[in-house]
Amino acid sequence: MRIAIIAYDHISPFMLSTPLAVFGEGLLAGGHQVQVCSDQFRLNTSGGMIIEAAHRLDAVDDADIVILPGWRSVDEPVSPDIVAKLKAADARGAIVVGLCLGAFGLAEAGLLDRRRATTHWAHAETFAARYPRVTVDAAALFVDEGRVLTSAGVASGLDCCLHLLGRICGIGEANRIARHLVVAPQRAGGQPQLIERPAIGSTADRRVTELLEVLRADPIAPPSLDELAKRSNMSRRSLTRHIRARTGGSLGEWIRRVRVARAKELLVAGVRGLDDVAVRSGFPDAHALRTAFRTEVGVTPVQWLAHQRVPGAALSLMSGKS
Repeated sequence: MRIAIIAYDHISPFMLSTPLAVFGEGLLAGGHQVQVCSDQFRLNTSGGMIIEAAHRLDAVDDADIVILPGWRSVDEPVSPDIVAKLKAADARGAIVVGLCLGAFGLAEAGLLDRRRATTHWAHAETFAARYPRVTVDAAALFVDEGRVLTSAGVASGLDCCLHLLGRICGIGEANRIARHLVVAPQRAGGQPQLIERPAIGSTADRRVTELLEVLRADPIAPPSLDELAKRSNMSRRSLTRHIRARTGGSLGEWIRRVRVARAKELLVAGVRGLDDVAVRSGFPDAHALRTAFRTEVGVTPVQWLAHQRVPGAALSLMSGKS
């Protein structure tokens, strides 16, 4: 597999490093190629550094995955040469990814017409006005439309790349890389871009963070909200407010996401039978597990597992259903 990351003059070093951090180590170790491609050998960056691209832009022509990590400005059209490479990649069936303002390049190439997409929330209105044939989801962290993916601003590029890594190499590898990067592996694309957080380092913030980490470690039978409020020395209303600020939703919604993440790990590990997976991940039964999967992932557990690189796992799971 070959992954081409398109670089350009005055690129953000963070945006360029995002796909490199996710895809570089694991895929290179497996004999795959991850190449930074540009129409210039030497590039200035927005952080004042100068970097050198090892591959010319034509190297994009043979890539299985093409990633455009951002763009300089919404007020500057994406380079016609880059747009042409994106169009050609789509035409030959490659996966094309636009991180943050890179979505503007994909839209300019016509790859997002009649599709959902996202970009940085601050530029979503401009994006929607400029490309009316695109269905803009300004709240999403990332949007997966099959062969075309887009992400919101900055850090959500990590979520998008980890999600794609899970598609091509399996959720186990994506979780391993996430742990290495010290980021949460279970953030779904539908989580909100904008989450109002309490003051960093505040006593209440630390208490809620510690509480959530305890629940993440054992999400099977969490105490009631009243019990958690008492344990945290906070009122129920205050705890609810802090949890929403920290997670973007209710405690129940967060627990569901954690349980789905646990279920994914069990499925990939080869646990047989949906009822067994459900109970071990905190759901009362297989029906509840399927409902949560459809809500969080958009497919059933069997359908999700069929897309992971675990030979025979979906058939094994189906044969083990009770």
